[in-house]
Amino acid sequence: MPTYNPPLRDMQFVLHEVFNVVDELKACPKHAEVDADTINAVLEEGGKFAAEVAFPLNISGDEEGCTLDRATHEVKAPKGFKEAYAQYVQGGWPALSCDPDYGGQGLPFVVNQCFYEMLNSANQAWTMYPGLSHGAYECLHAHGSAEQKATFLPKLTSGEWTGTMCLTEPHCGTDLGLLRTKAEPQADGSYRLTGQKIFISAGEHDLAENIVHLVLARLPDAPAGSKGISLFLVPKFHVKADGSLGERNGIYCGGLEHKMGIHANATCQMVLDGAVGTLVGQPNKGLQAMFVMMNAARLGVGNQSLGLTEVAFQNALSYAKDRIQMRSLSGTKAKDKPADPIIVHPDVRKMLLTAKAYAEGGRALLTFCALLLDKELNHPEDKVRKDSAELLALLTPIAKAFLTDNGFEATNHCQQVFGGHGYIKEWGMEQFVRDARINMIYEGTNTVQSLDLLGRKVLGNQGATLKKFGKLVAALVEEEGVNEKMAEFINPLAGLGEQITKFTMEVGFKGLQNPDEVGAAAVPYLRVVGHLVFGYFFARMAQVATRAIAAGSTDPFYTAKLQTARFYFARLFPETATLMRQARAGSRVLMDTDAALA
Repeated sequence: MPTYNPPLRDMQFVLHEVFNVVDELKACPKHAEVDADTINAVLEEGGKFAAEVAFPLNISGDEEGCTLDRATHEVKAPKGFKEAYAQYVQGGWPALSCDPDYGGQGLPFVVNQCFYEMLNSANQAWTMYPGLSHGAYECLHAHGSAEQKATFLPKLTSGEWTGTMCLTEPHCGTDLGLLRTKAEPQADGSYRLTGQKIFISAGEHDLAENIVHLVLARLPDAPAGSKGISLFLVPKFHVKADGSLGERNGIYCGGLEHKMGIHANATCQMVLDGAVGTLVGQPNKGLQAMFVMMNAARLGVGNQSLGLTEVAFQNALSYAKDRIQMRSLSGTKAKDKPADPIIVHPDVRKMLLTAKAYAEGGRALLTFCALLLDKELNHPEDKVRKDSAELLALLTPIAKAFLTDNGFEATNHCQQVFGGHGYIKEWGMEQFVRDARINMIYEGTNTVQSLDLLGRKVLGNQGATLKKFGKLVAALVEEEGVNEKMAEFINPLAGLGEQITKFTMEVGFKGLQNPDEVGAAAVPYLRVVGHLVFGYFFARMAQVATRAIAAGSTDPFYTAKLQTARFYFARLFPETATLMRQARAGSRVLMDTDAALA
């Protein structure tokens, strides 16, 4: 059976020693009183909930799955899920980073991000039920009417109600301009929605008394394509004037998807049969409003893979220390045993260190993204808010795609460490692999994220935002460029920073001549920039560790951090050379292949 220990020490290192979040947040009046002790205490209790309440349900939930009563269209989550959710609500966890005006605790988003990493390690499928509610909350908080906010935000904040996003239809996934769900205006100002949505995570369940669906649909006079999409709030149960629940609305689950992983989360086919909804935001501007939820979800999916990478690594490391097989190539290490623990073998260490590096790099990136979001929403200076929003927009597709690609590789490596036992269900490793696979697909496939990064976020503004991140890299290089102890981290980072400028110009120029060149280069391009981002954060973490050791610290944590950073730059970072060569191969070898793909 797998185990899980919340990585509180590494979280505290990233929060307080690398990013100094308390000092950063003091500039935001809303968070000026937040201190390190409060953050640490909240995360310690959050870790207990993740490890003691959510984690024990992970394997059993996967085995049992969800059940649909086709007569009533009601879905029942696996045994123990409803009780765990009740504990989650009773503990006040849904309100952690929500607005105090609606009953929230008002803590920084960066705290919620760390808490959710632990929940994702413990039980990704369970965590999706409350996790999607945060996106619905943020969307309504930004675009809802005063009446919608007053009616729905307190219930989403308390966790009494949960939320979903209903985008995908049988004939359209990412290309939402093709959606057909209709919304007919009614005399009372409401709308009646008719259509079908698929792949709706947590679309129907028994954990909460009401579900708030945010649904994309078309008005009768809507223009074609994505410019004719509106957003509607469609509750599972109608809400009366006094806030109590009324009759069941015309939205229900018509079927459950049978999936490779996340079996314990209800992935629903949702039918809208004259369901009553209210317009969120402006007519035909629904996609812009929904992007608040979609961007939150993309960061959340990156966090799912971070959580799985961490828990898979922990269990693979423990197994590698205990399992004995063969003798070390450099001589016997465990003389009192018939064979050495497999952790002595170089390739086993490579697999473990790959997972560890991807977990620690991902934690740094997502913490930085969460801090940017806190500053975007709360900083008093307009320039800081705009710069933070711009950087976050650049990093969001990287957080989603790079972390989920890495997470699938890492969980596969960790399964491999177990050998044949990794393929057996009782050890839990095969579930981590299956659960991780969806993260590369939903909330926009990783190819879509790559096109978004290269086409919109980089070439769309002539690399201006990328240059802003480049300035962070350049400042670190200048600060540590003459420090010999940092050379093995700084030199490769500086080199890639220079190469990416030329690389981006090449891709952009080719794209002007043939747009397929952008499509052909996008996926390797995102991984190259992903390594630039990880390289920057690993160099910063190495800087902190080096200074701590120089100041006399004997804490092995800092030595471990340097060893992990050294491995990352030596064994993972060089992937960028191959990736750039792949991208420079151009589109011809992909598109001039009609005979090969006949």
